Amino acid sequence: MSTITTPDRFTTLPDEPMIAATVTALEEHGFSAEVVDDLDAARKAVLDHIPHGASVMTNTSVTLAETGIADAINDGGPYDSARNKMFALDFATQSQEVKAMGSQPDYALGSVHAITRDGTLVIASASGSQLASYAWGAANVIFVVGAQKLVPTLTAAHERIYQHSLVLEDARAIAAYGQHSSVGKILEIHQELPGRIHIVLIRQVVGF
Repeated sequence: MSTITTPDRFTTLPDEPMIAATVTALEEHGFSAEVVDDLDAARKAVLDHIPHGASVMTNTSVTLAETGIADAINDGGPYDSARNKMFALDFATQSQEVKAMGSQPDYALGSVHAITRDGTLVIASASGSQLASYAWGAANVIFVVGAQKLVPTLTAAHERIYQHSLVLEDARAIAAYGQHSSVGKILEIHQELPGRIHIVLIRQVVGF
């Protein structure tokens, strides 16, 4: 088994002043944010935000898996799983229906690859399948983010994507799908109308 190494600075948890400054910047840019201590608290915070019966899309995310949020939504919970409905369709003949279902739920859940100190969210994707819901399509978006993803600048955010996140995601994709990953598209969200995007920030290393 090979060992994958990435720069330590991308897995180092920030101090409390950095967390507080980032939360303030996020709120100044129209996002809401809360800070929790562990994975269980993160799962509770997310589920408390979602009304029973709402349509929810859990986008592919190590963070959603590790926190148990994906299972809580998709495995018989009191929610309308857009992911389950989407995968019941025929991708070959119903591709537009698949895209519409994945990009326009009541709630889109996922994570980001970096949050800058001045309050910008940065998300990379191979296909871009989740980005439409984050940018516009979903009525509400909740990002669950390990605090190690806080970075000082956009330059550092892009370095984190290519030097850390892509390395780990590539290994995951090979193991899961038998093919390499790539950075096909990058979404930066600098500003949002208040009330649409909520960030749950975890004081732990979680996700890529």
